[in-house]
This record gives sequence, C-alpha cells and structure tokens, in this order.
Amino acid sequence: MGEVRLTPDEGARTGTWQRRSASFAVWYLRAVTFVNLLGAVWVSFGSDIRRHNVEEYFTPYLLTAGFAPAVVSAFMAITLRRRKRAAWILNLVLAGLLLLLLAFVMFFPEFRRHALNWFSLVGTAAFVLALVAGRREFYAKGDRSNPKLATAVAAGGLLVTSLIAAGLVTVTNEATDEQRSTFLDRWHYGVMRLISIAADDSRYAGIAPPGWVDVTINVMSAALLILVAFAAFRSRRAADPITAEDETKLRELLDKWGDRDSLGYFALRREKSVIWSPSGKAAITYRALGGVSLASGDPIGDPEAWPGAIEPWLAEAREHGWIPAVMGASEEAGTIYARHGLDALELGDEAIVDTAEFTLEGRAMRTVRQAYNRVKRAGYTVRIRRHEDIPEEEMAELLRRADDWRDGATERGFSMALGRLGDPDDGRCVMLECSDGEGELRAVLSFVPWGPKGLSLDLMRRDRDSENGLMEFMVIELLQQAKSLGITQVSLNFAMFRSVFERGSRLGAGPVLRMWRSLLSFFSRWWQIESLYRANAKYRPIWEPRFMLFEKSSDLLRIGIASARAEGFLEAPGLPKWLNRKHLESRR
Repeated sequence: MGEVRLTPDEGARTGTWQRRSASFAVWYLRAVTFVNLLGAVWVSFGSDIRRHNVEEYFTPYLLTAGFAPAVVSAFMAITLRRRKRAAWILNLVLAGLLLLLLAFVMFFPEFRRHALNWFSLVGTAAFVLALVAGRREFYAKGDRSNPKLATAVAAGGLLVTSLIAAGLVTVTNEATDEQRSTFLDRWHYGVMRLISIAADDSRYAGIAPPGWVDVTINVMSAALLILVAFAAFRSRRAADPITAEDETKLRELLDKWGDRDSLGYFALRREKSVIWSPSGKAAITYRALGGVSLASGDPIGDPEAWPGAIEPWLAEAREHGWIPAVMGASEEAGTIYARHGLDALELGDEAIVDTAEFTLEGRAMRTVRQAYNRVKRAGYTVRIRRHEDIPEEEMAELLRRADDWRDGATERGFSMALGRLGDPDDGRCVMLECSDGEGELRAVLSFVPWGPKGLSLDLMRRDRDSENGLMEFMVIELLQQAKSLGITQVSLNFAMFRSVFERGSRLGAGPVLRMWRSLLSFFSRWWQIESLYRANAKYRPIWEPRFMLFEKSSDLLRIGIASARAEGFLEAPGLPKWLNRKHLESRR
C-alpha cells in the first residue's frame, strides 16, 4: 500500500501545502476508521454514535459505528494514501454532497443549538477543503474496467448475501408468531441488516433471530464491501507485454551489453513489459502484479543510460499507483536505483564459477570429486549442445521429458528463469543431456547466454529414479568442457541469505546472528534455503551479492507476496478465480 515518493522537481511543482492537505485527508479517514471500529466493539459508545445520526443530531463524513462502515472508511484511507484518482473523486462527491446538506440544515435553529452538529460541519468541511487543496496529489489511475467490475460484484454479491441472510433468518427465527412474516419480509430484513446492524425491528412482525445472526449478516456485508472496494480501486492489472519489435531491440542491447549482468537474458520473458530510455540505449523489463511494478536484475543496456529508463519506470508506477520494486539487482545497479529514492536490502548471493579457476583437485574438493567419480563409474554421460544444433524432433522429445519431470503444474521462475524451453529465438542457449549406461535420458540442464563467454543456469530437470548427485555431475562436466565451448564464467543458482549461514556457523557469531541462522534453518525444511546454499558452495564459487530495491519498508510484505506470485510459488490469496489474473503461459 505504498505511497510513491516524489522527486524533488515534482515536489516543487505540487508544493508542501498540497502534500499536507492530502495527508490530512488520509489521516481523517484513518481516525474515522478507528472510531467506527471502537463503536462496533464498544456497544454503548456505538449506540451513542448511531443515536447522533437521527433526529436533530448528525456526525461527520463516514462516521457511524459498525464493522461495515469501518471497512468503507479504511478502504477509502488506503486508496487515498495510494493516490487513487477515482477514490479522490468519489470522496469529493460524497463528502461535498453531505457538506451541502449539513450547511443547509444549519439554517434551522433546532440543528444550530447542538455543538456536535457544528463540529460535524467543520470536520466535514475541513475534509472537503483538504481534498480540493491536495487534488494534484491524487494522480494514480485505476483499471478502466473497474467501474463495470465493481458494479457486477456489488449487484451479484448483494443478491447472494441477501439470500443467505434471508435463509439464516428463516432457519433461526425465534419469534412465536413467525407465521406473520413471509419470506419476502425475511429477505427485506436481511437486506436492511446488511446495511446496518441497528435496523428498526418494530417494522418486522414475526421476525426475531438471535443476535449472532445479525452480527453474521453484518460481517458478510463487510466482506462484500471489501470485494467491491477491491474491484473499484484496484490498480491496473498489467501493462502491455513485450512485442516482437521490443524483443528484437532488447536482443540488440544484450549483444552489446549482455556480459554486464548474468540475469540480463531473463529480461526476455514474454510476460514482462518494457520501459525504454529516451535514447533507446537502456530499458527496464518488469511485471505489474498485485499493485507492484516488479523489475528483476539490472536495467538492460548502457549504464550511462540507465537513469533514463529508471525515471519513466518510476513515473509509470506513480501514474498507476503501483509500488516500484526490483528483485536481484547487482550492487552497481542498486547504487543507481538508490539515487532515485529507492532503498536497498541484500537478499543473498549469486554463485558464479570462473571456469579457468575451477578444479576437482585438492582436499577441499574431495567430497565433490568422490560423488562425481561415483556417478561417472555408474555409466552416466553428458552431451552438451547449443539449442540451435538440436534437431526439431530431438528437441520435441527433450521438451516432453522435461515436462514429465517438472515438479508441479506451474512453471516457476521470474528473476532467474526464462519461462520457456526450445524456442527457436533462443538458439544460443546451451542444453546438457545426461544419459545412463543404457543410453536412457535421465536429466537435462539448460543455460541462457551471459554475453559472448558466459552462461546462466535456467532450468534443471531430472528423473526422480536416477542416481543421486546427477545435477552436480552435469555441472562439473560443463565446467570441465567450458574451454572447448568458449565459456569463461557460469552463473549458478541464487542463494538467499548466504552470509547468514556462512557467518552464523563461525566461532564468535553473536546471539542475534545465531538465532537468525536457526530460524532460516527451520524454514529450510520446506523451502530449501540452506540446502541451496550448500549445493552452490561445493563448487567454490565467487559470491556476488544481489539486492532488493524498494521505497518504503511498509511495502515489503506486498512486494514479497508479488514476488512469490511472479516466481510461481503463490496465487492471489482469497480471491475468486474470476477476479484473479490467470497465470500467463509462456510461448514456446
């Protein structure tokens, strides 16, 4: 729910007064949310608030006790904080109409004599004035389909929840004269309870459900309001994907500058969008997901032109209310992003092997050497080819076997995975095929180009019934044959929090570091955090730190969720499938 930081120029244009006015509007709604929640759980206080909305009393804008009103005011605060233009318009219209009504009734003496009414008038007027003064601060655009979707959700949800409410009232009715009420009466009662938990019971003869039914109906109302608000104010779901022309230009930049970043080739994932610098010498690829504009790796192209791509990327995020974030940036790119207002957090390290320095000799490599020789004695062999050198029929068979060995139905990966295999445009990728002593294919590895003399690991698949240590055997075969392939460096997997595992096991490690290491080791039972580090460390690699860039620490949870969804580990939680963006299938 990030609030995008303005650049100095933009801050000068909008001015301090406008920003403070916008902040006042947000804090007003937060205060109203707190009072509404307090009134919902504090029965006597809530009754006083509701009493002040009848007869000669009235309360300020959106102030009325209950969970549903609290949900409404909370969502209004969240969307205004994210600078949503639609939220600004809606609040201005509703609060403006209420202000006109309050100003009109204050001409009557029976309303003027109550101090609370004057307070309500001044509070509502202050909120409206803050919206008007800070109007330029609310610039974020929503999806054009939001109004239609919100209307459909509201209509369908109201019908479903009202029928459920009517059913609950019918089943639990405790009135002795329940025959005096029809189903239509109970349905109308349920609708009114969806609107307010304090609806007048005297109008409904023969209806007396338990108190928990009224509360349940009101909770359903709050849930419906959450869905409607989400549909009405959601960020634009996605930007335009990479076109064939974009891909051609990106490949040209990679041909010239691709050796700078081992993750550069993964920018060609076709579900991503691209932002270009004005000169066309640099670009950022990203994916808009869950209100987060998620980029990965370093910008593509000339480092001198990177700021020219970073600025329009941040501007687009502001325009649509997205939270800008970068996963897996190098230290060089992180320094440049930091100059544009982003903070850095070290995620872990990338394992890079210098093929000229790699050797199986020495005591430190004894365990690896023994495992390698064991697999080799079992008769396994490795064949290494560029994708472009593999006949079409053989590639089709490799794709079929790789799909059979895939763990799960979802293709995982975003920052360090291409998301496709066997595409004719990826002919310079390298395929490793491992066969057993009988010539049966048991495992495949695929690497993408890293400039003219490097490779980055993309895909690992193996038969679950094959020999243990098969992947290590294949990697070592590649490293040993790298010279004949013209390969000088190979990027392997990314090890999250590597420094914690390495330093936390050393003599003299502090209690906080040891506790952090123990916690990560515990979660490694499910997510293989430590085992991935150990698997990479056996090659004695060069560890290159990788960073996450973000604007506000309060956005880290949303960034983490968006990243998990992009990597294929998580679907949008708690949403109906028709509200959830479908997983994009990669073209082959």
